Amino acid sequence: MSTDVLARAVGNETVERFLATMGTRPAALVIEGEAGIGKTTMWFEISEEAHRRGVRVVSSRPAQAESVLAYAAVADLLADVDVEIVDALPELQRLAVNRVLLRAGSEGPATDQRVVAAAIGTLLETLASESPVLVAVDDVQWLDPSSRAVLQFAARRLTGRVGILVTERCDALQGTTTSWLKLSRPEEIARLRLGPLSVGALHALLMRKLGRSFSRAVMVRIAEVAGGNPFYSLELARAMDGQTPASHTGLPTTLADLVCVRLGRLDGDVRRVLLAVASVAAPTVDLLARLNDTTAEHVVGLLEDVEADGIVGIEGNRVRFSHPLLARGIYGDATPASRRAMHRSLAAIESQPELKARHLALAATSADEDTLAALDGAAETARSRGAPAAAAELVELAISLGGDKPWRRLRAAGDHFQAGDTERARALLEQVIADLRPGMLRAIAFNLLGALCIYDNQFSEATELLTKAVDDAGEVPAVQVQALMSLSFAQGMGSFAEGSSEDGLFEIMLDNSKRAVTLAEGVGIPTVTSQALAMWVHTLFIHGHGVDEVALDRALALEVVDDDVAIPFKASAVNALILAWTGRLDEAAARMLAVRRSCQERGADRDMMAVASYSAMIEMWRGNLSAAEAFADEGVERAQQLGGRYVEIIPLSVRSVVAAYQGREEEARADAQVALDAALQCGATRMADWPRMTLSLVEVSLGNHAEALAAVQPLLARLHIVPGTELMHSWYLPDAAEALVALGDLRSADDIVDILERNGRRVDRPWMLATAGRCRAMSLAARGDVEAAEATAREAMAQHDRVPMPFERARTQLLLGQLLRRRRSKDAAVQALREALETFESMGAAIWARRAQAELSRTNVRRNDDRGLTPSEWRTAELAAAGMTNRDIALTLFISQKTVEHNLGRAYRKLGIRTRAELGRKMDDIRGDES
Repeated sequence: MSTDVLARAVGNETVERFLATMGTRPAALVIEGEAGIGKTTMWFEISEEAHRRGVRVVSSRPAQAESVLAYAAVADLLADVDVEIVDALPELQRLAVNRVLLRAGSEGPATDQRVVAAAIGTLLETLASESPVLVAVDDVQWLDPSSRAVLQFAARRLTGRVGILVTERCDALQGTTTSWLKLSRPEEIARLRLGPLSVGALHALLMRKLGRSFSRAVMVRIAEVAGGNPFYSLELARAMDGQTPASHTGLPTTLADLVCVRLGRLDGDVRRVLLAVASVAAPTVDLLARLNDTTAEHVVGLLEDVEADGIVGIEGNRVRFSHPLLARGIYGDATPASRRAMHRSLAAIESQPELKARHLALAATSADEDTLAALDGAAETARSRGAPAAAAELVELAISLGGDKPWRRLRAAGDHFQAGDTERARALLEQVIADLRPGMLRAIAFNLLGALCIYDNQFSEATELLTKAVDDAGEVPAVQVQALMSLSFAQGMGSFAEGSSEDGLFEIMLDNSKRAVTLAEGVGIPTVTSQALAMWVHTLFIHGHGVDEVALDRALALEVVDDDVAIPFKASAVNALILAWTGRLDEAAARMLAVRRSCQERGADRDMMAVASYSAMIEMWRGNLSAAEAFADEGVERAQQLGGRYVEIIPLSVRSVVAAYQGREEEARADAQVALDAALQCGATRMADWPRMTLSLVEVSLGNHAEALAAVQPLLARLHIVPGTELMHSWYLPDAAEALVALGDLRSADDIVDILERNGRRVDRPWMLATAGRCRAMSLAARGDVEAAEATAREAMAQHDRVPMPFERARTQLLLGQLLRRRRSKDAAVQALREALETFESMGAAIWARRAQAELSRTNVRRNDDRGLTPSEWRTAELAAAGMTNRDIALTLFISQKTVEHNLGRAYRKLGIRTRAELGRKMDDIRGDES
């Protein structure tokens, strides 16, 4: 773009591409440059051009003073949104928006910036369904932290016709402050850096703004001093005030000096009013009149000259500096005493708690109880509005003023954690723990730090911290309940270190969950009791003791669905998972969908990651592999958005097993290996189980039985000490038993089958009984008792009819077809194999479909003229004649390459040929004879 037209946006290639793209999908444009370079001018032009093209524009122009008020920018963006659209939001999101707009108080369920962000995303998508929407933010570096978090969250989830236009002040050698701005398609974020204007462009600008012309010599000098900066050039021209070119050497040499010269002429009354404008978030004529105990007319009169001089503008009742540098100049030029006095005066008339507290803080030189109390109260107000980032900032401001108390650090850490700043939360907690004595406060600190470790999947460290929290909590049940629930969860995820023994761990976990329930009942808070009961039901179930239906029903009855509760303690989520693990998959899918909707309304990113992964598992077991793949991809994507070293373990583990079901061997191995390595690195050895099980499934599918067994050896080593074999943690057992049968270790295979059958009968799990029956049939067949094997396989098929798991059913049906063929019941065998093939093909389970096809080919009745070839020899010869290599034939038929060679050798002899070329002609002859 030519420097002569930088001030003009229309026609610029980057701008045009941005406007065109946002008409079909999300796009963003960041205009960056130094102060005064013309960013706001371009921002206005682009916004107006978008409006002319039928785009709906919502905008915000935050100022430095406003960056302290939570959701200030979000409130600006919502200002022109119809009330009817807000009212159509889900109830929780509507409440969050009304709190942002100060239309609702703290009554009702808690909301935070994630709920606000979800609401903003919903509103933007709703508006974009009618026409493209432009979200325009000028001076994005002054966004308040809460608004920035909301825009960050909403931007990366946009799918509709939404453009994001921001300006950012940054010098050439400084980094960007907009690294937080991300879209689902990163390539749709464009950056446009504004450089200096030419002498000709500056002359045109001064003519337009000042109505006078300047000589070439004067313009060259202005351009030289201003470095081509349009705002600087305009102020220099004003500062000259009729000076001749000979005196130009006395011009200010920096923009800061120039601003001081420009503002130095102002008298005391005007300067005081302007200092107030520079110190307040949303200055109005009425506020300035109250501050100066005068009338609005008098204030307007005081500002007339500076308005005419272009220092401020009065838009309706709002007063705004024409450029942020002028505001900074006024504020910086005031003495510290004058600034403190101004903030004291503003605090006296400000009603908004956050702003009042900040003014008090800026007026103070040391801590005083009134100021600290105001900051604490403002922080609580910010929390009630769902602005934890603002609350944390207010508490830390109190700490910096001398109110450094352990409880304030704990409050600040909790707020930072809720706001997503886990690094700052961890730093505060580690500092305060070192200074605390044993007792309730230290228990809270250990509890929070333990929760942070669970958040990062560092379960061993979490277990140690939460154990200390339980000990320190003493006689404070509310703290103990949370610590015990989290401890039980951390122990369950991080147990089984390599080479460790049981040491009563399962009993300890159950005891912790039971204690949590007992204490929660005494606390008497229904939602806490619901969480404790949900954790108890989950812990009891995964340890093989079945479902405590009474406790689960009570947990569901006491649950407050809109509460912000982590998935492991959320009764509705636990219920959906147990439905899945007990084989009631259709019900599980419906219940998990309801949990998903609840998490979407809350904007609960981490919970949405878990729900997507769980939904992928459910759809995978139901045989809907396309849906499972979509959910699995979503889970990984959400994990990547969350960041962190170990967040991806669970979604990668789930995506790997979905790929294994589909037969995408390389992708399954890659995801499983990454998840396995990460789980072992962070000490979450229980989380390593899933990738191990996936690797075993891949190898069993390919017929690599020794490798399949090796993959799950750590799980088999502890099989006899782990109570229960529920689906979630034990779906590898049929694969392990199949591998053992294939390797001839029938006794070990039978041990697994015995465990599955015993547990399956005890808790009535059709999955266990069906897969145990399949493996028992394999063992019987390997011993030569094909008749008993067939009968057992048929019994397994009856159990499969009780649970909608088509992949497992088709595997048993494939075995049944093989057994029927061995018993020479070819018609029945063909029917069973065809049904298995159809199931695998309809699901998209490629490897197993090939296996079923190969078995079907072996089973088909021999041709009339096959020259004495066996079915195996005929199928091998057919594939070889089609041009396949021995390796490809082996993979297709699930036989070794050596078997392929033997089959071809025998076929050659029977057909009286020696080469593959002859084989092709001979097979054609045979087909021709048959036709």
